[in-house]
Amino acid sequence: MNFKNILHEIEKADPEIYDRIDSRRKVMHRFKDLGGKLALTAIPLALGSMLNKAYSQTPPPAIVDILNFALTLEYLESEFYSTALGVPGFISDPAELPAFTLIQQHEADHVNFLTTTITSLGGTPVTSPEFDFTGKGTFPNVFSNYQVFLALAQTFEDTGIRAYKGQVTGLMSNKTVLTAALQIHSVEGRHAAHVRYIRRKTGASTDEKPWINGNDTNGIGKPVESTYAGEDNVVQLGIAVPTLPGVSNGVATEAFDEPLSMDDVNAIISQYIV
Repeated sequence: MNFKNILHEIEKADPEIYDRIDSRRKVMHRFKDLGGKLALTAIPLALGSMLNKAYSQTPPPAIVDILNFALTLEYLESEFYSTALGVPGFISDPAELPAFTLIQQHEADHVNFLTTTITSLGGTPVTSPEFDFTGKGTFPNVFSNYQVFLALAQTFEDTGIRAYKGQVTGLMSNKTVLTAALQIHSVEGRHAAHVRYIRRKTGASTDEKPWINGNDTNGIGKPVESTYAGEDNVVQLGIAVPTLPGVSNGVATEAFDEPLSMDDVNAIISQYIV
């Protein structure tokens, strides 16, 4: 994608474009700052932001609010994995250490992407809160007991999946942002499936599947029930799915992730914020 050519075409259409915004050098520098594989997704957003600034159009505030909400979730996940990886020998399985290193990098990339996107839209990214991954004492051994760590990792990933789905409607006015958010949603889904696979492999939950079944916490228990509340829904578009031939209640719940509202998600993660 040749951005110099794009800018040249914009200049031809409107020779006064840079009188409305920054200098050409500043615009090019801005695009340079968006380097990196994931951040390339933000370049159309930056270009749109530049044109919005030039012609006095601003994105709906709700979109920036949603992205800041997502950013807080990504801060939580990124720091969670970073903390675990920082404990010498804690993730001792040589097969899983690279996997969690990659997952943490994904979460850090999501933080960078959302920060860049919010800035490109003219918003101000929220700062990372201070986290307490013990859940205010509920999980005091989260970084000394591998199974507790895996349980919380699963919970955070499952919460993130439902959180992104819950904000789809609010992002539909900006297709570029919506597409990027759904891409992150799919990555979180792969993270959740992998963590669930590890929990099953290590015997933490022998019947655990790569996806959520009903409102089952897979042995994690009451402290995380709110993450799975409503996942036992079997009605989609007014159709009771188990009434279809060959579809059980369990299969019906596994086929769909139910959305969580912003208020619900904030209540869930508040126990991990100081």
